[in-house]
Amino acid sequence: MNCSITKQFNMNNLIFFFLLNLIPQYMYSQTYKTFHDFSVKSIDGQMYDLSQLKGKKVLVVNTASKCGFTPQYAGLEKLYKKYKDSNFIIIGFPANNFLRQEPGTDAEIKSFCQLNYGVTFPMMSKISVKGKEIHPLYSWLTEKKQNGIMNSSVKWNFQKYMIDEDGKLAGMVSPKTDPFSDKIISWIESK
Repeated sequence: MNCSITKQFNMNNLIFFFLLNLIPQYMYSQTYKTFHDFSVKSIDGQMYDLSQLKGKKVLVVNTASKCGFTPQYAGLEKLYKKYKDSNFIIIGFPANNFLRQEPGTDAEIKSFCQLNYGVTFPMMSKISVKGKEIHPLYSWLTEKKQNGIMNSSVKWNFQKYMIDEDGKLAGMVSPKTDPFSDKIISWIESK
């Protein structure tokens, strides 16, 4: 009789352990959107479906043309060129949320990026990354209740969000962080 109770107890523990490990994965897939669920407008005015990036790591950066961090465009472009053939992409989102440091139109921003930094990574149409007009993608990036990973706030231009191959938020680095920082490189190169 004692042996029977012990076996039943062990079986219940095994079932409980299995469910405890399975439920969070099920809940994430059922409750939270992924990066791939969004569509945005490109800097050329075309819809850009982020689901086309499945299987790639994505570095999302809010950019500005008149910021002390604007020279990071050069490092971002260098990073993109180095890793673009390794299932990695950078997407720039111009935003005018910080001291009006991105006042230009999409056409002016595109021209500035190409002429001054040779930017070839995809640039999207100018959006808001905080406040009442925040773009839905940035709501997802910054709210744990939407992304299932963490809360954050966009502190300044050139904040970087890391998205994994499955479209889940993998982390964030501050605006002052160099594109070739150890954290970003180790994330890109991790399997």
